[in-house]
Amino acid sequence: MLTKFIIAGTVYLAILIFLVRITRVKEKTTSNYLLGGGNVGFVIGLFTTAATLFSAFTVIGMPDFFRTHGIGAWIFLAVSDAMMVYGLIRVGELLRRKARKLDFKGMSGLMATTYETKLAGYVAFGGAVVFLIPYIAVQISGISIFLNAAFPEAIPVWGWSLLIVAIMILYSETGGLRAIMYNDTLQGILLFIMIWIVGWNCIEHFGSVESMFKKVETVNKELLSVPGPKGLFSPQFLLVSAIAIICLPFTQPQISTRVVIMRSSSALRKMAIGLGVVAILIILPTMFMGMYGAVLYPDASTQDFIGHVLLHDQASSIAALGLVGLIAAAISTSDSQIFALGSELRSLLSIDDKKAVSITRVFIFVFGILALIFSIVSTEHLVLLARTSFTGTAMMAPMILVGILSSKKLTKLMPIVTLSALLIFILAKLGVLPTKIGMLQIELVLFISLAIAAIIEVKLLRSTKTSVESNS
Repeated sequence: MLTKFIIAGTVYLAILIFLVRITRVKEKTTSNYLLGGGNVGFVIGLFTTAATLFSAFTVIGMPDFFRTHGIGAWIFLAVSDAMMVYGLIRVGELLRRKARKLDFKGMSGLMATTYETKLAGYVAFGGAVVFLIPYIAVQISGISIFLNAAFPEAIPVWGWSLLIVAIMILYSETGGLRAIMYNDTLQGILLFIMIWIVGWNCIEHFGSVESMFKKVETVNKELLSVPGPKGLFSPQFLLVSAIAIICLPFTQPQISTRVVIMRSSSALRKMAIGLGVVAILIILPTMFMGMYGAVLYPDASTQDFIGHVLLHDQASSIAALGLVGLIAAAISTSDSQIFALGSELRSLLSIDDKKAVSITRVFIFVFGILALIFSIVSTEHLVLLARTSFTGTAMMAPMILVGILSSKKLTKLMPIVTLSALLIFILAKLGVLPTKIGMLQIELVLFISLAIAAIIEVKLLRSTKTSVESNS
């Protein structure tokens, strides 16, 4: 398998080099380097957005999630994805129009302009850094550990991490966002093919989907019902998870940038609908993999289970393809997020464009090194932050949505409340503050508080407008 992995990896790297060469930006400006020229079609837009959403954690985390907690995950994911697509179509077009009107450079800069205060921009940027860097780090670490387990005699874990980050930074710095988007397209196709081959092989083991579920029922019938064997799928968990997923296009900067730079409204709608379809088609085989593990490896550790389902129980050629797919998935998601953090920083800089882009490139390298360091010295707290990344960034959704939807001058209420919510959420996850208030989880309490603050902000806008009209 090592030989086949080296061959497949070499082919993948050769394609990356070719993509960098054809997309290389000679004169690096905000428009062509950080925003990819701002004219992305439906196909590239679909695959690059899908690739940033579905990382290596999709291949490793989701099968284990289904194996442990059952098919209840399928219900809330399907509904949440459908709602995310609807929100992407309705709000995404408003974001696209407003961003192009205000010379969009990043969501942080857009918030600073909309709220007419740097505080809003700093909150958006700080929230992205705090929750995305640990997520990137743990993802790199997870893949490195997995590769080390597959090839223990090759290089140490930190060596795999260094190699992944080096490749990621090299072609990101060279080709910019357009190179990343082309790599995302390659990775998305590779991930889709690989995950369906493995998922289909899992079904083939049982003979049919019906036989698979019958076998799961004999092992643990609670896996086929809600709230699942561990009681995870409570109404509060499903609600918080749905909010986090629905808000992804506007709270994750690597996705919101792709929404803004779509070529047209028609391309945006097609991309959103296609994203919903691709989401279902990518998550579905992970459920087959999870049910396969629930029957054959119910008590195995996550690493042992994934090792069997992706490596030991597959033909060597499929296993090699799976490893390359995992590396590609880790790189495409991580580099998109690191590059997006650089773009967010640039959007807050009010200096000459050429100088701002140069500073941004330096910080893209810095963010990559931070992710590398954190991946090597990962702690329990970092893992905890990574698992709650989407929920953490979702805390910024009310502030961002009010900023997108409003055409009037806004107060500092939403930035201040959002900053407070982020601090409380972090402290709760670190164990400093309680994770529940009464019967409600802290996430739900914070979302309710942010929603109330958003309503108050809207009321203040309306009262101001009424007062102005009466005076005139």
